[in-house]
Amino acid sequence: MVKKAMDVERVQTGVRLEKRLVKVLKALAEHRDMSLGDLIEGIVLHAFEGQTPFSPATLETISQLKRIYGLELGAADSHRLTEGKTDDEPS
Repeated sequence: MVKKAMDVERVQTGVRLEKRLVKVLKALAEHRDMSLGDLIEGIVLHAFEGQTPFSPATLETISQLKRIYGLELGAADSHRLTEGKTDDEPS
């Protein structure tokens, strides 16, 4: 049974994320032919229910994208991230 589409109200956010993580997310969204917002919504909705949002094949794609973009962060790093200076900030 196909579920009926649901109308929602979306808002623009100013979320800041780690640069390489954004690159992987954008590439994954492009790979799946969806918007970055739709991808993030799906990830969060699955996480809220304790479900994994990705199949084994998609997890392999993510692993490849992480290698391409040099993303070495994992779940264990999520509470240890701090924001350092960017290259364009004055010393």
